Amino acid sequence: MAEPALPTSSSEMASEALAISIIMPVLNEAGSICATLAYLQALRIGQVGSERISSEVILVDGGSSDATLALSRPLVDRQIHSARGRANQMNAGAAVARGEVLLFLHADTRLPADALGLITRGLAKSNKTWGRFDVHIEGQPRMLRVVAAMMNLRSRLSSIATGDQAIFIRRSEFVAVGGFPPLALMEDIELSTRLRRRSRPLCLRQKVSTSGRRWISHGVWRTILLMWRLRWLYWRGVPAEQLKKEYQ
Repeated sequence: MAEPALPTSSSEMASEALAISIIMPVLNEAGSICATLAYLQALRIGQVGSERISSEVILVDGGSSDATLALSRPLVDRQIHSARGRANQMNAGAAVARGEVLLFLHADTRLPADALGLITRGLAKSNKTWGRFDVHIEGQPRMLRVVAAMMNLRSRLSSIATGDQAIFIRRSEFVAVGGFPPLALMEDIELSTRLRRRSRPLCLRQKVSTSGRRWISHGVWRTILLMWRLRWLYWRGVPAEQLKKEYQ
């Protein structure tokens, strides 16, 4: 994939800033998109010590048939369209991004208050090229806390991150590994596998909050077993298209 040009003037991005592009793939999110994007507004301009952090929010629509685009338009820097599928949408967002760091954020996930500062400080101090946050799964069942804790531990031990953990990557590294592979499912697992061959991730202990709606609606234990089964089948070489049918 071609590397997009960095901004060349302060009118595009503050020249003194380490710029972060927040890329959000969406599909029919009219019911929640305003709340999701309103939360991001406070993160748009931040300060880390004497350094100003600038960010842009890029919404990548995969063919919404509801009011997602109309509702989100005032709250983002750019809206673009792409072929449906998270991998396709996130790659499309990365192709037009102007930031030095790409932050991939699901529409049902909220960042911690100092997310951009945590990323910039963490990457600078660790000299790493990519990373992710710990995750908190929202919902009443106590088992969701256990699930989140196990996800975070597994990720820390395996150096594999999932999309729910808000993966962030220096753009040069994203380009070097070819971006997200064009898979219908497990694109985050495959990208992490490629990245960890080059360096281990920065694992931030601060938590993003993600919706537990799928866990709750399908049953926590049933969802746990499904996720483990899908991963096992993926490592066995079962095509991602087939896995997506099971997931759905």
